[in-house]
Amino acid sequence: MAIEIAPSILSADFANLESEITSVAGADWVHIDVMDGHFVPNLTLGLPVLERLAEVSPLPVDAHLMIEDPDRWAPRYAEAGATSVTFHLEAAAEPVRIARDLRALGARSSVAIKPDTPVDQVLDVLVEFDMVLVMTVEPGFGGQSFMQHTMPKVTALREAATAAAHPLRIEVDGGVTRETAPIVAAAGADMLVAGSAIYGAADRAGEIDALRRIAQEAADHR
Repeated sequence: MAIEIAPSILSADFANLESEITSVAGADWVHIDVMDGHFVPNLTLGLPVLERLAEVSPLPVDAHLMIEDPDRWAPRYAEAGATSVTFHLEAAAEPVRIARDLRALGARSSVAIKPDTPVDQVLDVLVEFDMVLVMTVEPGFGGQSFMQHTMPKVTALREAATAAAHPLRIEVDGGVTRETAPIVAAAGADMLVAGSAIYGAADRAGEIDALRRIAQEAADHR
């Protein structure tokens, strides 16, 4: 699969989100982190804001729900306009049911795992998901350092998906830069979330292109 880049607005200027999203229109997705202050120790934005951003975004919305009770809330984010909805395995009571509900609403079903969550919990039901997000930092805050010890989980997911002939997207989120992009792509990831690396760059479009190119080269040689 071709590498896709999803800038995270967690690193954007929250007072100017429409223009901040437009400034990264050369990417493939816009990544919107929803945090409730309970599942993670941070509070960002919620359903009404995401719905409005989905209306004005030139990119499809990749919603990452770092919230409690995704069984209740995840489908509502699909209804609000998110093209892809990621919920956390650690917070879900019935992850397979959530995935099926999301697909029924026409959204991509995605599940996320924290750095210390065993990947085995996902492998048994892999075909229920269109994407798995492997967190490469502890969820909650941007600007953290990349955790390379999570890479065996990415590789295990890619091998399992290949064995099952399942067209799984594997996303990584946290510490993605020009230095770490080839590492995650070589491990098997094909969707990269980058916040500080893109929004902190003087040339955001150039940074998106560079990340995509560097990661694609690594993916093509794995």
